[in-house]
Amino acid sequence: MAAPHAPAARERETFQTAVGRLRRATGLPVAFGGLVGSRSHGVTLTEFSGTLTGVLRGLVVSSGNGLGGRVITTARPGAVDDYTADPRISHEYDTPVNVEGLRAIAAVPVTVDGAVSGVLYGGIREPLSISDRVVDAMTQVALRLGFELSVRREVERRLAEMETAAITRAARESPTAGEWEAVRQAHAELRAITQDVADDGIRARLQDVCDRLAGSNGRAAPDRASLLSPRELDVLALVAVGCGNAETGVRLGIRPETVKSYLRNAMRKLGTHTRMETVVAARRRGLLP
Repeated sequence: MAAPHAPAARERETFQTAVGRLRRATGLPVAFGGLVGSRSHGVTLTEFSGTLTGVLRGLVVSSGNGLGGRVITTARPGAVDDYTADPRISHEYDTPVNVEGLRAIAAVPVTVDGAVSGVLYGGIREPLSISDRVVDAMTQVALRLGFELSVRREVERRLAEMETAAITRAARESPTAGEWEAVRQAHAELRAITQDVADDGIRARLQDVCDRLAGSNGRAAPDRASLLSPRELDVLALVAVGCGNAETGVRLGIRPETVKSYLRNAMRKLGTHTRMETVVAARRRGLLP
């Protein structure tokens, strides 16, 4: 199982990629930002591109303070032509901004599930106006980042649920029929989710949970040489919880005819002739929960 801090580290990697993307999209010489802390109402600046000093690293921008704090409070983009002289913002962070040599700064909110979860900044070392076109480009980068973070958090949430299910199922000696059905539903859903995950690390963790759920029926581990292909198992896992060919195809993003092909392959490999006979055979071999 991954270390507890791993999800936060991966979110920072995603944020750092967005900071680089912002510089390329806008042409601004400096870009930086950070996420809202889980126990605070402020953004900790952790990701940078184009900075000359480390003075901004680790700075916590509190809600309502400075340009970033105003962005957190209003959930709207903001920009100043000369940071330390602008009367519309408070000036708690003038010293580090001056040390870095920044003058004009724009900031945009990163929104996840309707809440501000971070702030992206772009800056210039001259007192020049940052155009609406540039702010719009920053906003587009922030929207993409918000979507990526939302997807990552949903996958992490479901992964945690599946890992918990695998652990608790394994700890019970005699699960009820209803509990087994819940495991099977979770297994089928998890296999479908796995196909949509681009992150190799998360996908490997999801697959590991699938394998543990399949093995939680207490039967002997299957002979690896006789395993069904991953896609055949995806199809069979959904068939096992009552999905027809059309629904299975929709969940997996494939055509119903392709579903039938995978089913035929699974039947041939397991020596079965019907859908349910194939499911039963897969369970006996420890391929499905």
